[in-house]
This record gives sequence, C-alpha cells and structure tokens, in this order.
Amino acid sequence: MVLELVLKNIGRDMFGGTSFVFQQDGAPAHTSNVTQSWLHDNFPGFITKEEWPPYSPDLNPMDYSVWSILETKACVNSHTSIKSLKRKLCQEWTKIPQKTLRAAIEALPDRITRVTQMREAILNKIREICFVSES
Repeated sequence: MVLELVLKNIGRDMFGGTSFVFQQDGAPAHTSNVTQSWLHDNFPGFITKEEWPPYSPDLNPMDYSVWSILETKACVNSHTSIKSLKRKLCQEWTKIPQKTLRAAIEALPDRITRVTQMREAILNKIREICFVSES
C-alpha cells in the first residue's frame, strides 16, 4: 500500500515527532473505506471525508500553493508523454524548499478563518434575500 510505504515516512520526515493534521482531496482512491480506515489508524489528526468541506481548494495547501509551483517548474517545456510529465513533477517536488511547504501549511489557519467568514457572509446574504422578501 502506497500509504504505508510513502505517506507514513513523509509525515515522519516533515514533522518529526510533532503533531499534524492530515487532509486530502476527494479522489476515489483517497475516500475508499480501506484508505480512510488506515489514515484514521495512523494519523491521529486525520480529517475524514465526511468532515472536510468538499471542493475546497482554499483549504488545501497542495491546491493553493504547491500545485502552482510544480506547474510553473514542470511545465516550462512540453512533455511528449504522461511518464515524462510525472518524472518532471517528481523531480521538481524534491526541489521545493521545506520552508516553502511549511509556509503553505502555516497559512492554513488564516485561510480557514477567511473561508468561514465568507461562508457566514454568504449565508447572511441568502437569509436577507429569502426572508426579507417574505415580510
């Protein structure tokens, strides 16, 4: 299982013995019962697929930071195959400084606050529109 071979080591290497929260996107391989169960058992701060808001790139460091870095670096030249693109993405991933990755992760609490505030503002606007018109 990729999780056992790779993910556990990445968590250990990046965070040492400190606590961290593991979150992922909603790809089918990520949301399978086997995967969810393994993550729950191996990552105390794991956020389940039911708890994490769907389609929230604003709340995923890979989406709001890392993918744009990888795309900029790996797609400077066209690729003739998927294999070539994957190879280049892996090469560029290893070149991203830990400082950059940590900054993306440390930006998450502020992003959560802003998303929550926006959600509340949108809900309030909907309430105004829906309930004011009824009076």
